[in-house]
Amino acid sequence: MANLPSGKPLPGKLFVVEGIDGSGKSTQLDLLRKWLIGAGYCVAFSEWNSSPVVRATTKRGKKKQILSPTTFSLIHAADFADRMERQMLPALKAGAIVLADRYMYTAFARDVVRGVHPQWVREIYAFAITPTVPFYFRVPLQESIKRIMAGRPKLKYYEAGLDLGMSSDPFESFALFQERIIGEYERMVDEFGMTVIDATLPLIEQQEIIRQIVEPHLAGVLKAERSAWRDVLTQEQLYGRYLRDIGTETKR
Repeated sequence: MANLPSGKPLPGKLFVVEGIDGSGKSTQLDLLRKWLIGAGYCVAFSEWNSSPVVRATTKRGKKKQILSPTTFSLIHAADFADRMERQMLPALKAGAIVLADRYMYTAFARDVVRGVHPQWVREIYAFAITPTVPFYFRVPLQESIKRIMAGRPKLKYYEAGLDLGMSSDPFESFALFQERIIGEYERMVDEFGMTVIDATLPLIEQQEIIRQIVEPHLAGVLKAERSAWRDVLTQEQLYGRYLRDIGTETKR
């Protein structure tokens, strides 16, 4: 059940994924999204720091390296509030499933590591909807670093935590930054009842575990109208715009 801050339940379900960079959470969420769409469920997706409201400000601040920890925190809170109002809340009120790639827990981890007071940042997100299931992908630091270095030849300034002044070397700074973030996540597991996924397990095994956890929550969730074309495309594992396009064609 996804609940408003007042405790009032919403018809839809909210599943969120959290974890340090390189934990594989985004890959798992994408697999879950495709499975749910294939089963006919109405699914909305929301991604951290993706609101157009703060995009220009964030880009400018990062480019000039002028973002203080408090400013960074407030910008992300504004991003979150906009997406909550425009994307997540309407979908949940309609009874759909919302999948969020990072949620308020990212702020609780990163902002606190940057020196923002834990209680202050939690109060900023007091308007947030309580997720149906918050997943935390636990991965050893060295495994995470290995995955990141394999795919990113260069780390960005804030991504590496260079603003904290822990090291002038981007990769060393990144390792120190992520190590502290792990500490915050581990403290949040009990505080927020996060469901821990062993991110070192094979990809398929992780996905099977996630689906087993999600499935009992799907009763009564909004589904898309069935059609012969949709069923055929689903069997061929064609999702997203293919299903939308065929729905448009059948109405002409």
